Amino acid sequence: MKKTLLALCAVIVAATAYSQNYWVMEDVANNLQKTWGMEMPYDFDVPALTPAPATYKPFYISHYGRHGSRYAWSTAFYTVPRDVFTRAHEEGQLTPLGEEIYSNIIDFYEVPLMNMGDLVPLGWEQHKRIAAVMYDSFPQVFKGDKHIEAISSTSPRAIVSMSSFCLSLKEKNPKLDFYQSSTHTGMMIAAPSSAPAAIREQYRGFETNPVEKWETRAEFGNRICDYGAICARLFKNPDYPDRFEGGKHEFIYHLFGLFCGYHNYEPRPLFDSIFTPEDQADIWQTNNYSSFLYDINNRWLNIPLLKDILAKADKAIQGEGNAADLRFGHDYVIEAFNVLINVNGSATIPSNENEVKYWVQSYNIPKAANDQFVFYRSSKKGAPILFKLLLNGREARLPQLHTEDVPYYKWDDFKAWADKLLEEHPLIKKGN
Repeated sequence: MKKTLLALCAVIVAATAYSQNYWVMEDVANNLQKTWGMEMPYDFDVPALTPAPATYKPFYISHYGRHGSRYAWSTAFYTVPRDVFTRAHEEGQLTPLGEEIYSNIIDFYEVPLMNMGDLVPLGWEQHKRIAAVMYDSFPQVFKGDKHIEAISSTSPRAIVSMSSFCLSLKEKNPKLDFYQSSTHTGMMIAAPSSAPAAIREQYRGFETNPVEKWETRAEFGNRICDYGAICARLFKNPDYPDRFEGGKHEFIYHLFGLFCGYHNYEPRPLFDSIFTPEDQADIWQTNNYSSFLYDINNRWLNIPLLKDILAKADKAIQGEGNAADLRFGHDYVIEAFNVLINVNGSATIPSNENEVKYWVQSYNIPKAANDQFVFYRSSKKGAPILFKLLLNGREARLPQLHTEDVPYYKWDDFKAWADKLLEEHPLIKKGN
């Protein structure tokens, strides 16, 4: 079993060499919004799609989408900066810039704190527009009185995102019929790692950790980021945040999270003077590394999602499924799932911590990030079913698969690859 897994990994590494992005830091420097990582709003400016091979037309879409823009997912992104700045203000430890930021925080934080985790208007609009683009790009899929099923995690922001998406499709074609659901048992598909323990604990995980001895997020951040220089702009004593749990690293982590996220729902430039472009690039690299640590160790938890995509696609191919299957959840699901299936080479284990940014980039999972498996059938009898994968509307690569029609792949080739992966099924029911 271990030999088979090692062989599979070797094939992935060999096949994904061209996917390594050595220019990522240059890309970030040229577009600082990318330093916001998974807090970045959705980008609709995408290249034109590659026409399908002759005789092929789309007939089915399988989708997974992250919820849209929201308030911060944890109260700590508001309360940690508030508490540190408030204490420093009371003790006269703030610089003039620090006093300005303190005043802005006090003026700003109450409404976002009360709405922690909730979808904001931009999030609704993102899903409405993504659905409209999907419909306009593949009208053949939605023509007539087709049936569509949608499931969501039990999170309100995911449920509201699902509602926006489905209403937008319904506006395009009132004949479309929908079934929407959001159940705790359905979480094994929509957000497997957050499913009820009674279900989740039926499985034991794949227990090897390929980066077990690597640095923690804090160790990595303390090594590459100049936290002292940032704090010196805000506090008379740059070591002031060390009085609090986690020290400078945790303070900057939450302050930067506040800075990145508030652009989704607040037009005033309240915190944009804190970080230099170099600061933003370094902190993004730290947060990106943290995301990788999660993804590489939790990708296996998304095997139920992979199985659901496989099964529902086969039903659609046989003419017994839906026109589209839609799923709505969270960043930690879609990012780890994409690592699981090696989207754009992201399953590669880098040689060291500093190489992570060349293989995985968190800004590829912005608010409302989505995967769309678009399936094509030929008018020629016996021709294979093809599909392509769109990541945020951009054509993605699955470099472990061979194709002469990039970005179109044979569905049977993907199924064969997935079957090999599932032979080493890391989610094994207890007792088996």
